[in-house]
Amino acid sequence: QVQLVESGGGLVQAGGTLRLSCTVSRSISSPNVMGWYRQAPGMQRELVASVTSGGSTIYADSVKGRFTISRDNAKNTVDLQMNSLIPEDTAVYYCNAHQRVGGRDYDYWGQGTQVTVSS
Repeated sequence: QVQLVESGGGLVQAGGTLRLSCTVSRSISSPNVMGWYRQAPGMQRELVASVTSGGSTIYADSVKGRFTISRDNAKNTVDLQMNSLIPEDTAVYYCNAHQRVGGRDYDYWGQGTQVTVSS
């Protein structure tokens, strides 16, 4: 059974920090890519940051220099350190794991955790 468990969301004032964490069940062994997406009301879901099994990272332009993604391949976890938060960061954040197995691609999602940044 595939399960992604997220934690760390909450309410924070502008300029504050939050750290999101996600644990992926071991039924998914070392996902090729792990990342965080977010979706604000009335907006499309967008990639915030991702990291490959080899450590390569991608960040949305809007969060570069403020957010840091990290993963622990042994523990199947991925964290998102969010600094200097601004109201525009308010959204539901979703953990994602992508894996290619047997020539097929699989995507798994967490339930989402709310991040609210007050001005």
